[in-house]
Order: sequence, then C-alpha cells, then structure tokens
Amino acid sequence: MRPIRLHMENFGSFRAAADVDFAEVDYFALVGATGAGKSTVIDAICFALYGSVPRWGKENVVAYALAPSAASGKVALVFEVSGRRYAAVRTLLRDAKGTVRTKEARLDLLDPSIPADADLVELTATSRPVAEGEQVAAEVAQVTGLEYKFFTQCVVLPQGRFAEFLHATPSDRQDLLVQLLDADVYEQVRKAAVAEESRQNQAAEFARGELSRLHDADERAEEAARERAAALHTLSERVGADLEELRALDEAAKTADAERVTVLRALAQLGALALPGEVPGLAESARRATERAETAAREQARLDALEEQAEAELEALGDQTALTRELADLTDRTRRTAEAEAARAEADTVTAQLAEAAETLATAFRDYEEADRHLTKTRIAHTAADLARTLTPGDPCPVCHQLVSALPGSPGPNDLPARAGSAQGVSARVGGPEPYRSDPTADQRAGLSPVEELAAAERRLAEIREKGQQARTRHDGLAAKAELLTTRARELAATPPPDPDRVTAIEKLLAAIDTAAGKVGNIRRDAREARRQAAQAARTVEEARRKAEQAWRDLNAARDTVAAFVPPPVDPGDVHAAWTALLAWRDDAAAARKQEAGAAEARFERARAAAQEARRVLAERVAEHGVTVNSGDRMAEQVARAAAQADERLARVREARERAADLAKRVADHEGQARVAHELALLLRANQFERWLCAEALELLVAAASETLKDLSDGQYELVLGGRGDIEVVDYAEAGLRRSARTLSGGETFQASLALALALSDQVAGLAAAAARSLDSIFLDEGFGTLDPATLDTVAATLEKLASGHERMIGVVTHVPALADRVPVRFEVSRDASGSHVRKVVR
Repeated sequence: MRPIRLHMENFGSFRAAADVDFAEVDYFALVGATGAGKSTVIDAICFALYGSVPRWGKENVVAYALAPSAASGKVALVFEVSGRRYAAVRTLLRDAKGTVRTKEARLDLLDPSIPADADLVELTATSRPVAEGEQVAAEVAQVTGLEYKFFTQCVVLPQGRFAEFLHATPSDRQDLLVQLLDADVYEQVRKAAVAEESRQNQAAEFARGELSRLHDADERAEEAARERAAALHTLSERVGADLEELRALDEAAKTADAERVTVLRALAQLGALALPGEVPGLAESARRATERAETAAREQARLDALEEQAEAELEALGDQTALTRELADLTDRTRRTAEAEAARAEADTVTAQLAEAAETLATAFRDYEEADRHLTKTRIAHTAADLARTLTPGDPCPVCHQLVSALPGSPGPNDLPARAGSAQGVSARVGGPEPYRSDPTADQRAGLSPVEELAAAERRLAEIREKGQQARTRHDGLAAKAELLTTRARELAATPPPDPDRVTAIEKLLAAIDTAAGKVGNIRRDAREARRQAAQAARTVEEARRKAEQAWRDLNAARDTVAAFVPPPVDPGDVHAAWTALLAWRDDAAAARKQEAGAAEARFERARAAAQEARRVLAERVAEHGVTVNSGDRMAEQVARAAAQADERLARVREARERAADLAKRVADHEGQARVAHELALLLRANQFERWLCAEALELLVAAASETLKDLSDGQYELVLGGRGDIEVVDYAEAGLRRSARTLSGGETFQASLALALALSDQVAGLAAAAARSLDSIFLDEGFGTLDPATLDTVAATLEKLASGHERMIGVVTHVPALADRVPVRFEVSRDASGSHVRKVVR
C-alpha cells in the first residue's frame, strides 16, 4: 500500500481542511513541535483504511476522530496497491446527544491514468464502488494483504507499539508471517490436494462401479452374440419361404370356406321362406266384407229416399222463419194497441191535473206578489219613519243632502203585522208551510217590537217564495209528462190492429212445421248411420283387397330372395295356392343344398387343418430361436427385427468390451492421481510445512535484522532465534551472552525493533509466495530523541539506504532536527488556536 493523497477535515486537531500530497515522495518526515499533530497524520491514514487508530486503545472507537465541538468531519485517502488505485473515504457525524458515529464509509476503485499529482477532486472523479460500511475494512485487508492488527506491526509503527513484533509470541509472530508471506496459499493447496484426492477416489470408485456393470463384456459373450445374430439371419431367410407356402394354404382354406358359406347362405335363404299367417283366410274375409258392403248400400239408398220425401213435405208447409216473424209482428201490434189506449187515458188524467195546478199556481203567485209589494212599502215606511226621527232642522239630509228646514209629520206605520199575515195566507194557498206559529194571536204580536215583526215577516216571505218555486217545478213536470203521453198515444194509434184469424192460422202452421221437422231429423239421423255403416263396409272391402295385394307382394319378394335357385312359376288367380307351390319347391331345393353343404364343409376343414399345421411348425421353428411373435402376419418383420436386435446386441457387446478396457485404464489413472494428491497433502500439512516455512522466513528476517542491529549498535548486538522461537539478543559486550530481547533498554529496544521493521519491509517481498505481498510503505512514529548522535546517524543512513531504491515509501515522525534535516521531503506540522496545519517542504 502506497499513499498518494490524504485529506483531513475536522479530524483530531485538524479543524480546517488539510491535504497531504504524497505523490512522487519516497522518503519524508513529519516534523513539528510536540502536540502539533504529527502523529495525527499517521492516525488519519490508519483510520481511513480500517476505521480505527492503534493509540486510541480499542478498535472501532471513533469518538476521538472528530475534532471537539465539530458537527461533522471527513478523512479520505487515495492509495495504490499493485498498480491499482483506490480511495478510502470515511465521513463522521456528531448527533444531538453528542455521540460521534461514522455516517459513511466506502472504498472506491479509481482511474490510475489520472496523474498522481492532480487535485483530490480530479483523482476521485472517475470511481467504481468496491465496498461500503462495515465491509470496507475487510476489503482493505483483502486488497493490501494485511489485517488491521498486522498493518500496525509492519506498516504503521505507532508510538509505544514499536516493539510489538520483537516481543510477540511465536504463535502471533507465525500468524503475521503467514499473512505477510502469503503462506496460507500452501494450506489452500493442501486442502485442494485433499479435495482432489477425494475427487479422484470418487471418480475411481465410480469407474469401478461402471466396470462392475459390464461383467458380461468378455470374449465369450461376444462369441455368443455373434452366433445368435448368424442364426437369426438364417431363420429370417427361411421364414420368408415358409410364409409364402403358408399364404398359399391360407388362400386354399379361404376358397373352401367361401364355397361352404355360399351353400349355407343358400340354405338360410331357402329356410327363410314361410307362409304368412293370414294368407289362408284372405278369400273368405273378402267375401264377407263384400256382402256387408252391399247390404249397407241398399239400406242407405232407402233412407235417402225417405229423407228426400220428408224434406219435400216440410218445404210445402211454408217458411217457418217468415211465419214466426209474422206472428211476432201480430203479437206486437196487439200489445201496442193496448198500450195506446192506456196512454190516452193517463194523458187525459194528467192534463186535468195540470190545468188545476196551473190555475192554483197563478192565483198564489199573484197574491204573493201583492203581499210582497205591501211588505216592501211597509218596510220603506218604517225606514222613513226611523230616518225622520234622526233628522235635525238645519242639518243636511243623509239621503238628499239638502238642509232640513222642518221635520216631516209622518206617523210610524202600524200595518206590518197585517202585511205579514197576508203573506202567510199566500203560503197556505201554494201548499207552503204552516203560517207563522210563533205569533198566532194579536196578544202575542203585541209583545213584539216593530223590528222583530218585520224580521219575522221577511222570514215567512222567503218560505212562501221557496214553496212557490216547488209548485212551479211540479207544474212543469206534469206538463212534460202530459206531452210525452200524448205523443206516445198518437204514435201507437197509427199502428193498425191485428187480424185474430190470421194469428190462429199461423200458430197452426208453425205446429205442423215443428212436427214435420222432427220427422225429417229422425230420418236424417238414420240415414247418417246407414252411410257410416256403408263406409265402414267399404273400408273393410278395401282392407281385404289391400291384404291380398300385400300377400302377392310378399310372395314376389320371397321369390326374389331365391331367384338365383330358379323357383317354379305361380298361379296368379289364388295367392294361397301360389304360396303352397313355392313352399313345396323350397323343401326339394333345401334337401339338395344340404348335400352340397356337407361336401363343402369337409373341403374347408381339410384346407384349414393343413394351414394350421404349417403355421404351428413355423411358430415352433421361430420359438426355438427365442423370438416372440405377436402377430402371424408380421412374423417375417419381427424375425428380421430380432436379427437386427441381435446385430445391435453384438455391437453393444463389442462396445462394452472397449468401454470396459477404457474404464480399467481410468480406474488406474484416478488411483494414481489420488495417490499423488494424498502425498502432496501429507507434505503440506499445516503443522509441518507452514511451521517450517515460517521458521525459515523468520531465520532470514532475524539474520537481516541482526546485520542492521550490528550497524546501529556498533557491533555490540545481534539477533538470534531461541529454542522456543523467541527472539534473543547476543551481547558481545558481555562475551557473547544470549538473553531475551525483553531485557534490552528502551533505546536498545528501539534499535532492535527498527532493525526488524526494516528487515520486514526489505525482505517480505522476496520471501512471499509468488511475491503476493509487498510492503510498499513503512511509517515510523517513535521517539528518535533517545538515540545518541552516532546511533542516530546510523539510523538515518539506514533509512536513506532503504528509501534509495524507490521501491517503498519511508515516513518518519520526529522532532529531532538532525534527522529531519537529512530527509528530502518534510511535512511541517504546526498548531495554533484554529487547529493543526501541515505544509510540504521539499529540500
């Protein structure tokens, strides 16, 4: 892993955005005062990659990453591994409760064609996501080849942890070397060898199973298959000739069977001739039907003559309808004459009543009108008298509006009761209600005031008016009725009276017509019955004729069925005799055909037996060769198919023998490859090969570190491996005493750890399997101030030599000017009130 660009914003002591450009830098120093933030730059690199920093004491702690009081922060590292460029970005966020968490973490693959000294935006412009969130650290470990634990021991050597590899346990040191040297590939090879051994054994077992199923694939099986194929081909050729002979025998049997069937069919046709059951009685039935028809015809003729005579007598009596109509007219004229007399009498009575009512009505209304006039005058007089009492001389009159000069001298009227009595008399004359009974006497009237008397008189006058109107209505009704009766009487009087003798004559004629009509009806009924019986007799005769014709048709049809046998001619006069003659011929012909049937049956049996025998012999011959025949018609095809199957069987046996030889070779090959894989797995067992490999690598590393330590210690110390895998130091100042590296002082421990770190960085690429791991960078964050000038000069020279090959980046964190002045590129870190700042200085 080789850094190219580091971006920090609100990370640790770096509040403002800061970029550190590592492009084209092989050897640099982070310099500055204590607490300026030098180690924070190394922390940012580690945090961007793994999300944690060693000196924070615990993995996955992010609270220290964000600058105090900052709400958010960001760290981005652009780096290269094996020619591929990546960007690890982590964004921090402080929530409302003050808790710091990682908002975003991602690893992107960048375009390596962009110049390394381009700005950060351009470097990350073209990217493809590789991992996000918690997967970033695992993907970084996969890309760099180092987990966080080993990265902090081999690449980033932070303060206080410089000697971890030196003091690590043998097992931890072996784990680191396994990862650095990619030695786990040998474990993968071993596992692959174990899997290959299992696969080859399975393949060999499968091939053996296949071979076991080919147990009959030997020379003897091939010979048997060849012999059967030859035998079946010979049988196929012979079966063809046998089948031709069999077809000839079958044809002969078929011909004999056809002759036999023809004779039996003739016998069946002759046997089917039978006399219909009704033929013997047809002649007698026809004779009786003819006699019944003739008798019915004679009776029908007699009744037809009687019917004609009765109808003539009925017609001579006259038209019944006209006589009935005339009688009804005479009866109506008699009724109308009587009604006219009654109407005239009633009209006279009503006329007399009408005249009396008219006179009474006229007199009553005259009296009423006179009484009404007097009552009106009296009312007016009372009104005038009442008005006069209200007049005052000098005031205007309310009627004429003239000034009253003097009061009139008109006494009040006293004749109102008399006027009312006159009105009551009129009411009595027109049939009105009783006179005014509330005032029957003069004494009683004297008790009423003039106004009350006037009101009573007015009520009675209204009653008289109503009764007069009722009298008028009655008068008008009598007048209308009188007019109607007079008109009706006049109309009835216009009809002449009927002739009594004519009525009697018509009644006698109608009685005679009824008697004659009854006679005609009886005769007609008998005639209808006679006609029905005659028709029935005619139908019986027709039915007898039809049956006779059907009997002849049946006879001709029966002759047609045996026409091939030449039946004798028939007598056309008697159907029964004709049937009798045909049946006699039938018996003679059937006897002759029975003899022919016996001979045909014998010929058929002989032909069928010969064909069956030939078929049996052929089936036995085919069965002897193990061929199953489902159909005799397809025997040649099935034998040929059996021969073809025998050829296929022979080919399969030969193929099986070839396959068996191939399977035997495959079994041997698989077993050999399984043995090779087994031996390889034994050689690469984890408790042997990996331990040996790491031990060899550790010896090389310790040897290289020992040379460096000799230079750093002026030949006093060198490193060796102890018996238990611990690293020991040989102290030549103490006569070559070997002791544990843990007994070294702080400065001596720094020298030994630096020697191991430099050896790791320098040797790991050559030791790793296929150079899979390469420590392209090493960052030393340790106090160089503990070294004396001579040792410091040796350390500086060693670092310069390591960086001179341009194969890896060397970075040191120091505040020792003597060391910083010898480094070609310095990143000067300073700190003020606003936070830490970094500046690149190239010497």
